Amino acid sequence: MNEDNSKRRLGRGLAALIGEMDQLPAAEASARPSVNPDRLVPIEFVGRNPRNPRRYFDESELQDLASSIRQHGIVQPVVVRTIADNRYEIIAGERRWRAAQLAGLTEIPVIIRDVDDRTALEIAIVENVQRSDLNPLEEAMGYELLIADHGYTQNDLGEIIGKSRSHVANSLRLLKLPEPVREMLASGTLSAGHARALIPTSDPISLARTVVAKGLSVRDAERLAQNDIKSQGDPNHGQATRKDEKDADTLALERTLSDVLGLDVTVSHKGNGGGHLRISYKTLEQLEEICRLLERR
Repeated sequence: MNEDNSKRRLGRGLAALIGEMDQLPAAEASARPSVNPDRLVPIEFVGRNPRNPRRYFDESELQDLASSIRQHGIVQPVVVRTIADNRYEIIAGERRWRAAQLAGLTEIPVIIRDVDDRTALEIAIVENVQRSDLNPLEEAMGYELLIADHGYTQNDLGEIIGKSRSHVANSLRLLKLPEPVREMLASGTLSAGHARALIPTSDPISLARTVVAKGLSVRDAERLAQNDIKSQGDPNHGQATRKDEKDADTLALERTLSDVLGLDVTVSHKGNGGGHLRISYKTLEQLEEICRLLERR
């Protein structure tokens, strides 16, 4: 399958490829028209896609959906692909499949789409992102898979999922965090805004624990991170003079530019009214994207 064709097909919207997805609350699901399944298959013949980035499923939400399924059945079929005789792998609808098991169903309705590994992964990631079913870490891991395995650029992903390139770049930055911080992010203990502030610090694990323990806001976490960054270059470990401290407007400007570019930005003022703007990049692709942005302006 041609890669460009695959990207264009996903860009037209998932509904054209896998049928309309059930996105309404369980209480409203029974009122909407259903999509006709290709067939009913034994639930044990269906398995999850092991490369689906989604790992976390809220137990209470699954129980609510299971109760709805007991009453109304599965309104929207699970989308699968054939992987062997009478064996199927989920492309979209793993949450419904899990809830159906809790509801005690022995068969589930499926729509069969015979696609290759790459397309199955693309659909799984894009469908979950478009429905906001992924936590920030799962979303970042999904983007990384598409970039590493299938040659997508950050621009490609932004167009496909309907988000900005800077959103994709900022998501990928979360993967720089150490595992304990990533676990806090995945569980929802730490927000993506908190986590991004801690990326350039010397000890993000300790700082993350401080943020959680004290219930700090994102702005407070950014100040905490800024103090840590200053202390890294200060032999007195943070005993900076007042003239070295950045004011709130400068910190806000750095934060805004970093969010727009998806890269680390540092603004340094001089006493004569001038200063330096530093944009840090790690790949040639990031440098080329900065050049494109500047040329367009």
